[in-house]
Amino acid sequence: MTNAQQYWQANIRLVIGCLIVWFIVSYGCGILFVHQLNAVRIGGYQLGFWFAQQGSIYTFVVLIFFYAGRMNQLDRKFNVEED
Repeated sequence: MTNAQQYWQANIRLVIGCLIVWFIVSYGCGILFVHQLNAVRIGGYQLGFWFAQQGSIYTFVVLIFFYAGRMNQLDRKFNVEED
């Protein structure tokens, strides 16, 4: 496998991982597991409601920074970083 193919495969694996986390948090916690999460309260709000309204957004922002950091590492590893 060439260096470019390995780089692309690592990039796709990272994107798929981030999408899985985002799906679990936004769809799973906000819709599928909402009744179980609503048993827990944070600041007077049910946890399922919080995930549906705020948690998925916060997770998405964290994933953006995580992805940027990991891509910088991949760029350095495969010697394709920008100056």
